Amino acid sequence: MKRKYFGTDGIRGRVGAAPITPEFCLRLSNAVGRVFTVDGRKPKVLIGKDTRISGYMLESVLQSGLISAGADVSLLGPMPTPAIAYLTRTLRADAAIVISASHNPYYDNGIKFFNAQGSKLDDDTELAIEAAMDAPLYCEGSESLGKASRISDAPGRYVEFCKSAVPNGLSLRGLRVVLDCANGATYQVAPQVFTELGAEVIVIAAEPDGFNINDQCGSTHTEALQQRVLAENADLGIAFDGDGDRVAMVDADGALLDGDELLYIIARDRQRREVLHGGVVGTVMSNLGFEQALARLAIPFSRANVGDRNILAQLQQRDWQLGGEPSGHILTLDLATTGDAIVAALQVIVPIIEQGESLQSLARGMDKFPQILENVTVAEPGKLSNDERLLSEIASHESKLADRGRILVRASGTEPLLRIMVEGQDEQEVGTIAQALAEHAVRLSAH
Repeated sequence: MKRKYFGTDGIRGRVGAAPITPEFCLRLSNAVGRVFTVDGRKPKVLIGKDTRISGYMLESVLQSGLISAGADVSLLGPMPTPAIAYLTRTLRADAAIVISASHNPYYDNGIKFFNAQGSKLDDDTELAIEAAMDAPLYCEGSESLGKASRISDAPGRYVEFCKSAVPNGLSLRGLRVVLDCANGATYQVAPQVFTELGAEVIVIAAEPDGFNINDQCGSTHTEALQQRVLAENADLGIAFDGDGDRVAMVDADGALLDGDELLYIIARDRQRREVLHGGVVGTVMSNLGFEQALARLAIPFSRANVGDRNILAQLQQRDWQLGGEPSGHILTLDLATTGDAIVAALQVIVPIIEQGESLQSLARGMDKFPQILENVTVAEPGKLSNDERLLSEIASHESKLADRGRILVRASGTEPLLRIMVEGQDEQEVGTIAQALAEHAVRLSAH
C-alpha cells in the first residue's frame, strides 16, 4: 500500500505548512499512542529534538497527543537522533519520536520514529499509524491519561555510550581536534565525548539560537571548519549535521573527506584488526573509486538505493555490519542501530591513534573519480525519469563512457527534482555529459 504521509525518513516539511502543523502533529501522535497500546498496557514513548525554534511547539503538541491516547511520555530535550535511538533501547521504551529535519534549514522540521529496538518503523507500523489518523481524535478519561516526565541525565548516558565505541584504554591525548556542531543536536554531547577521551578540542558552531542550525556550518557547509583547522594547526576537523547522524571530516591540510572516504578508512582498519564482518554496503551514489579501492583489498561491496533505510535492509539481508552514503550517513551495526556521526568519527580516529598515522595517509589508498551532480527542477520527475527519450539519450552517453564511468538519473523522493549524476575518469567529459543530459531533461519537461 502507498503511504500518504510517511516518506523515506519519517515526515518532513516546512513548518506551518502541511504536514508540519500543530493540528496534523496532534493527530499523528494521538494515532501513535493508540497503535503502540497493546492489550491495554500504557506505552512509554520518548521525545527528543534538535535545536530548531519550532521544536518547542512540536514537542508540546506531540506530547499532548500521546498523553491523550494514554501513553506515558519521557522528554529528552535536544539530543542527536542516534542518541534517541540508543536511549529507546536502554530505557526500555516502546517507541521514540525525533523532532528534526536533519541537515535542512531552521524553517523546516520533521517527525521521525524509532521502535523499541531503536530501529526505524517498518512499513506495516507506518501504515497502521496512517490508518489510525483517519479515525476521530481520541482522548482517554482522566483516570487513564498518560503522564510526562523529563530525563535529566540523558546527555550523560549517551556520552558514556559513545566513549564505549572505542577500544578500552584508547586515549586521544595529543590529538588536536576542531568540532563543528552545526548549531544542532550535538552541541552539548560531542565536545564532552572528545574531551573526556583526552583530545584537545576546539569547538565551533555550538551556540544554537533556534535559527542558526546548519547555517553556513555543519557537514553540508564545511568551509569554516576547513579554515579553522588550518588556523589552529589541528590534526583534523569533524563536522556533524543538525541532528548528529551524518559526519564529514577535514584533514590537517584542510582537505574534506566525505562518507565514502571515511567508510574506506573504517573498513580497511576493521580488516586490519580482523573484525570486519562481511563486506560494505554503499549506495548507487557511492563513488566508483571507493568500490575499486575496496576491491583491491578484496572487501565485498554492494550498492543499495539511496537512503539509510535501504542500506540497513541490505546489511541485515547479507548479515554485514558496515555501510553508508557519501553524505556521511555511516552505519556500524555492531555498535549502533542507526547512523551515528560521533561513533563513526571515533571509528575513523581509532587507526590514527593505534597506527600513528594521519588522516591524510589513511585515505591515500582511495582515489575518487570526478563526479558531477545536476539537479533539474521539473514538474513530474518520476515520470520523466522513465521517459524513453531520456533513457535513449542516457544509453547513448553510457556507450561512450564504456567502463570509464557511469550515469545515474533518478527522481528525488522529497523535491520536484530530477537528479543527474555522471561519474568518470575525465572530469571535462563528465561535466559535458551532465550538462547535456540536464538540458535534454529541461527540453523534454517543457513539452
